[in-house]
Amino acid sequence: MFETNVFGVVRCFHAFLPLLQAAECGVVWCGVNVSSGLGSVASTLRQEYQRTPAAYGSSKAAVNMLTAQWSVAFPELRINAADPGYTATDLSANAGTQTVTEGPDAVVELATLGNGGPIGTYLSRHGIVPW
Repeated sequence: MFETNVFGVVRCFHAFLPLLQAAECGVVWCGVNVSSGLGSVASTLRQEYQRTPAAYGSSKAAVNMLTAQWSVAFPELRINAADPGYTATDLSANAGTQTVTEGPDAVVELATLGNGGPIGTYLSRHGIVPW
């Protein structure tokens, strides 16, 4: 779980960092920082989600911390995280409450930010997600 969700994100970020820094408007979008509401410590403490394997939620919480750390270290890159939500995919055994066209809404929004976009935001299609 951590190999893919955390270490893969770190490797991709470092591989693309020189290109992002050279771009006029580098945006580390959710293709790198796809999180999950299950990685929200605040939502977990409020018991907003059913219990899930701890490895998944903690790996997404780690992605959230990477997002926060990198957004402070590289504010010019507009680093953010997105929660695509419970989407009907193979991963959810098609039990998700959103379609595959609704799930990426926050990803697309953050991916198309301009120079004035937010930094260090955790967003779903319904708005800001608590860290």
